[in-house]
Amino acid sequence: MMMMMMMMMMMMMMMMMMMMMMTMTMKKKKKKKMMMMMMMMMMMMMMMMMMMMMMVVVVVVMMMIMMMMMMMMMMMMMMMMMMMMMMMMMMMTTTMTMTMMMMMMMMMMMMMMMMMMMMMMNAEKLERTNERTNKQIDGRVNERTKKQTSARSLAR
Repeated sequence: MMMMMMMMMMMMMMMMMMMMMMTMTMKKKKKKKMMMMMMMMMMMMMMMMMMMMMMVVVVVVMMMIMMMMMMMMMMMMMMMMMMMMMMMMMMMTTTMTMTMMMMMMMMMMMMMMMMMMMMMMNAEKLERTNERTNKQIDGRVNERTKKQTSARSLAR
């Protein structure tokens, strides 16, 4: 069992390294997307850890480390609160039912993450479009005023 855990950890590290390398080589625009991917990866790892937890108790410690990493990654208050709750739950996980509950919580977290990401992306897009339209409007207004002034000068 411990061997399996070690293998898992190694795989995770490898994956993370790969992702990091990719992010470094990419252009700024694509970096954000890559970061999102990394977050999702982290989530997946957490799920795997949960599965393992049903069999081994040592995994709880691993989970704690993973949670801490997640917190560092996220830096979102809501998420942190969630993490704290999860940790508390971890302390109490003795029965299978509790573990199942934990799984459910994880799923909920995943959903929330997805929603948040989507919202963030949308907000960014909206901001950009607004800026563009404002510029266009300004340009048009300026043109009109110029025409009016030129007409006046001609009339004089």
